[in-house]
Amino acid sequence: MAIQLYTDHNVPRAIVDGLRSRGVDIVTSYEDGTSEFDDSELLDRATELGRALFTRDYDLLQEATRRQRSGVRFSGVIYAHQLRVSVGTCIRDLEITAKAGEPEDIENRVEFLPL
Repeated sequence: MAIQLYTDHNVPRAIVDGLRSRGVDIVTSYEDGTSEFDDSELLDRATELGRALFTRDYDLLQEATRRQRSGVRFSGVIYAHQLRVSVGTCIRDLEITAKAGEPEDIENRVEFLPL
């Protein structure tokens, strides 16, 4: 089973559209009605849905680290810096990650793009 993705409000629409055009299963926080959630709530929601959370929000890494240190389960975070990782690189690397990986590969982990 491929890794399904969830995005917060910091992810440009071009990335979402690019991934969808390549057959990647992705849901945005806008579509899910959670765009106003804080980082902890977003990570909870992604985990509830069984989706890895893709973000370009550096602060969300702090929440993931807190959970790793305290042993709180989460479905995984994939992070790409807003200025250093291009839209095209995000699309390419997220497609590879989603299609080649399994959900358990990223559970309780933080992955950084580019690969």
